[in-house]
Amino acid sequence: MLVAHLQQPASPAPQETPAEESALDAKDVLAAAERFPWAVAAPGVRHWPDGGDFLNVALSAVRSEEREGYIERLEVFVEQHRARLEEMLRTHGPGSRPASHGRYALIGQPETLVIVERMETNPFLLRGQWEKVLETVFLDDLEFVWGPRIRLSR
Repeated sequence: MLVAHLQQPASPAPQETPAEESALDAKDVLAAAERFPWAVAAPGVRHWPDGGDFLNVALSAVRSEEREGYIERLEVFVEQHRARLEEMLRTHGPGSRPASHGRYALIGQPETLVIVERMETNPFLLRGQWEKVLETVFLDDLEFVWGPRIRLSR
């Protein structure tokens, strides 16, 4: 049986989706996040005019099976958590007392909407990806302000 098995032709490799087809377009995701002006600070008062590194890390925590329709799910998430996001921006965003001490720099960035969505959806993957390339203090501060995960279903 072993000889017969070894004489069989090799199975073709499974077809993989090319990276370009399954990748999320960061510009499209950022444009979607910026459609919620009540959840982000005005461009002139944001800590980072370009938070691309943060967005790229957050998007790297979106699994391939979640990519299709991700922008629509992000928009639903932001609307579902509107009160919580508004409160976070008001209490810890640019111009707030905590922000004046140099903490909570991500709050008010449009990229933060993707980050908090990932914190709710897949926090361990987000943290693992984050730790590879960015200082964890920014994520730690955001996790503190966002608070514990809220489960909508039982």
